[in-house]
Amino acid sequence: MQSFYAECFERDMGCTPAQWLGWLPQAIGANAYELSGSAVTVQFDAGQLKISWQEAPERQIALARIPRLLVSFTFSQGDAAQRYAFMKRFDLYMHRGGG
Repeated sequence: MQSFYAECFERDMGCTPAQWLGWLPQAIGANAYELSGSAVTVQFDAGQLKISWQEAPERQIALARIPRLLVSFTFSQGDAAQRYAFMKRFDLYMHRGGG
């Protein structure tokens, strides 16, 4: 988990659009949101976040193939503490690990 979240950043996520959409409501929590195509706008505290995504070519490592989404996060309004609080929860719900 990061200690700071910029107003705009991108991530390369290892999932399909269907997986992403399945995880998204829990990651957003009780915050109001509007889904439109490959983007969602989230209202939180005094801020707003637009998340958009697009499919990217699979990543292949030996015989393993990993689906990929390129995800952009753009915060407007709100401050650094509010961004951190929202993303802390979001990252905990989106985190996937093996083992």
